[in-house]
Amino acid sequence: MDIVATGIDLIECKRIRDIWQRHGDRLTDRLLTEAEFQYVRRHKDPVPRLAGRFAAKEAVLKVLGTGWRGKIAWRDVEILNAGNGRPHVKLTGECKRIADQMGITDIFISITHTENYAVANAIGIGK
Repeated sequence: MDIVATGIDLIECKRIRDIWQRHGDRLTDRLLTEAEFQYVRRHKDPVPRLAGRFAAKEAVLKVLGTGWRGKIAWRDVEILNAGNGRPHVKLTGECKRIADQMGITDIFISITHTENYAVANAIGIGK
């Protein structure tokens, strides 16, 4: 296994809270898959988890070297949790195509959040 690329992102939870209050579910419909939305919503305060998912998707886009542009959609990057709670990345669409082109076979992701901040670190792995 070789590290192909890394990415990291930090976001203020207040920024996500303000956007969500202004735009409501238009934000979550655009940003999250249904499985991600269910995960976020089952917590007493969903904002830190929503911010964590946002940061994770940004970190993955940095691994891909693309940012959010062109044919890339937020839902092309899905952050799911294994039974033990460990997050993992599922790519589809344009993001999957770019990862395949780069030789990335897996992306490891780590997410942490507090009431004020969410941080995610992503590592793209190839053979």
